[in-house]
Amino acid sequence: MRKILGIIGGGQLGMMMTEAAKKMPEHIKKIIVLDPTENCPAFKVGAEQIIADFKDEKSIQELAEKSDIITYEIESGNSDVLKSVEDKAEINPSPETLKTIQDKFLQKTFLYENKIPVTEFIQITSIEDLQYGLTKFGYPALLKVRRDAYDGRGNLKINSSEDVQKAFNHFKVKNLMLEKFVQFKMEVSVIAARNTKGQIKTYPLVENIHENNILRETIAPARVTKEISNKAEKIAQTTMTVLKGAGVFGIEMFVSADDEILINEIAPRVHNSGHHTLQSSETTQFEQHLRAILGLELGSVKLIHPTVMFNVLGSKDFEGEYKPIKISEQNVYLKMYGKKISKPLRKLGHINLVAEKGESIKDLLKKLVLLKDKVRITALN
Repeated sequence: MRKILGIIGGGQLGMMMTEAAKKMPEHIKKIIVLDPTENCPAFKVGAEQIIADFKDEKSIQELAEKSDIITYEIESGNSDVLKSVEDKAEINPSPETLKTIQDKFLQKTFLYENKIPVTEFIQITSIEDLQYGLTKFGYPALLKVRRDAYDGRGNLKINSSEDVQKAFNHFKVKNLMLEKFVQFKMEVSVIAARNTKGQIKTYPLVENIHENNILRETIAPARVTKEISNKAEKIAQTTMTVLKGAGVFGIEMFVSADDEILINEIAPRVHNSGHHTLQSSETTQFEQHLRAILGLELGSVKLIHPTVMFNVLGSKDFEGEYKPIKISEQNVYLKMYGKKISKPLRKLGHINLVAEKGESIKDLLKKLVLLKDKVRITALN
């Protein structure tokens, strides 16, 4: 039976999920997205749209009434309302899984209780909690908002005792957590999938490079030993087993100075560090997510081509319409998200540089240096 798919969020992830869904007409009849931005990226590639906030109760109920299955491309949905409409539509990942992951403190607590390695952390509700935590962890340490923060928003590094009061006052909410700062040598991630029948598959470990707390480059595969890759993928598989949510999850990790793997954060959705799969892999992360929530056999996670993904971000110095970008280089794939307005550091698109026969990751990174100017965002006028 063909399903109607509802998606909370219609940004670039919803757009690429919609494109993947349209290639599966035997399984998916229609796509409806709930997103507050009129003519959002998913709408532009053929999804119907309900224009409303991600947390709007009536609109989530409407989406449930119109859909057979609901999933999400952003973890800002109202998990309590989603729980209340489970009698109308199947929801994956489950509202319970979403609720655990939405709150970074609950997420870390869940992982710690299941003996999955994480950075040390404590809950912060007062300045006294913060002072105690800094005595425990030392400087620097990371103060984080527990909910509704991504791309580094809601994170603040505390470097010395002079920063404590200012840091505590920085966030308008006091529902916070403090994490011990990890001296890591690399940030990595695993894109993992679990279908409704419990089948689990993980894509090879990738290496992530951030600028201003925003992912800028993903290198697939990560430049690590086989031992580190195996360890990270095993941790990801264990995480998927205990979480029990169906769908694709982005599991961000640190490789510590002594080669230990620590989970940083989990996203219960397709993930920016999985965009390389559009060209690198036998099954894209977007198709894999759909296969997982539909209860189909998961696709191959084999990496066919080493690939480097580079995010095209809005320029720091202007907001407004921008000049179109065009690239005609061989084995370079540009994907723009159809966002008309550029904002500072806004994700507007990405490029995948795919290795030709005999090319190495080092070769791709050299190519990327030459390509960066071609994807620089500049004002239209």
